[in-house]
Amino acid sequence: MNERAAMKKKIYELDFALYELVLFLDSHPTSRRAMQLMEEYRKKRDSAVAEYESKYGKYIVTTNDVPMSDSWKWIDGPWPWDTDFMEG
Repeated sequence: MNERAAMKKKIYELDFALYELVLFLDSHPTSRRAMQLMEEYRKKRDSAVAEYESKYGKYIVTTNDVPMSDSWKWIDGPWPWDTDFMEG
């Protein structure tokens, strides 16, 4: 696994932890420990995304990030299933 893929994997892991904390907090809304963990993991994720973006550009690309031109360029690159999604 290359560095870029490893960084994406780390962000996915942090996202998973955050989603699990959200589910836990749905049933335990006054848990101070869960709220502390939520804050800790949000900071870790923000840091991981900032590091990724400093090396590889935007982590999440939206339609606003696609430059306008005389043709649609989406089909020019490899499709997600043509490569290992963790590598791109």
